[in-house]
Amino acid sequence: MSTATTPAPASVRPGQVPPAGGPGGVPADGSAGEDRIGLRANLRHIGALVRRNALQIKHDPESMFDAVLMPIVFVLLFVYVFGGAIAGKGNQQDYVNYVVPGLMAMMGMNIAMAVGTGINDDFKKGVMDRFRSMPIARSSVLVAKIVVEVGRSLVATAILLGMGFLLGMEVKSSVLDLLGAVGLSTVFGASLMWIFILLGLTLNTAQAVQGVAMLVLMPLQFGSSIFAPPASMPGWLEGFTKVNPLSNLADAARALINDQPVGNSVWITLAWAVGITLVTAPLAVSRFRRKT
Repeated sequence: MSTATTPAPASVRPGQVPPAGGPGGVPADGSAGEDRIGLRANLRHIGALVRRNALQIKHDPESMFDAVLMPIVFVLLFVYVFGGAIAGKGNQQDYVNYVVPGLMAMMGMNIAMAVGTGINDDFKKGVMDRFRSMPIARSSVLVAKIVVEVGRSLVATAILLGMGFLLGMEVKSSVLDLLGAVGLSTVFGASLMWIFILLGLTLNTAQAVQGVAMLVLMPLQFGSSIFAPPASMPGWLEGFTKVNPLSNLADAARALINDQPVGNSVWITLAWAVGITLVTAPLAVSRFRRKT
C-alpha cells in the first residue's frame, strides 16, 4: 500500500521552506513581523484602517458630540463666568482673545483622553484581537486611530474658533499665524494621544482610564495660563504654570493670534510634543503587541 503524501501549500515552491507560524505566514505568536512590511504596504494598511474608523463615526454620529458640543459649552462658560472677573464686568469681549487661543490647547487634551477610553473599549469588544491576527504592522492600527482623532480635533478647533468669532474675537496677526496656532495645537494634541493610548492599553477598564486622565488633566488645565494670567496666581502656582507645557502652548497660540512676541514658547511646545511622542509611542506599540 502506498503512503499518501500531503501536498505543499500553493504558495510554497518545491524545495522552499514554508514560513513558520500560522496561515499567511503570520508568526505563531500573532505578531505581524513589522520589519518585513514595506512602507507602501504600511501606508495602505493605515489608509484602510482610517477609512474603517471614519465609517464607524458615520454610522455612530453620537461619537462626535464631544467634538461638536464641548467647544460651544467651554467658550460660553468660561467667557461669561471668568471673563467678568478677569477683564471686568461688561468687558467679557476683551477676554475672548485671551481665552479662545488657550482653549485650543484644552481641546487637544480632551480629545486625546477619548482615544484612550476608545481603544480600551475596542479591546473589550474583541476588535483589536482581530486586527492583531492580521498580517499588518501593529503600529498601523494605532496610527490610524490617531489620524481619525486628529480629524475630530480639527473639527472641534474649527467650532471653537467659530464661536470665538461670534463673540467678537479678532485675529490681529495674519491667517497664516492663525493656521500656525491651529497646527501647533494639533501637533501637541496628537502627541498626548500616545499617552492616553498607553493608558488605555495598560488599565483594565475605560472608567479607570477616564479617572486617571481626569486626575492628570485637571491640574494641568487649571494650573496653566489657559484661563488667567499667571501673574494673578500665588507664587508657588505661578512657578508651576511656567513649566506646564499647556501654558507654553496657550502662550504660543495667543501670541500668534494676537500678533504678540512669541519668544521660545513655540519651540518649547514642539520639543514637548516630540519628546512625548518619542517616549510613549514605542511603549504603546510594544504594549499593544503584548496585551492579552
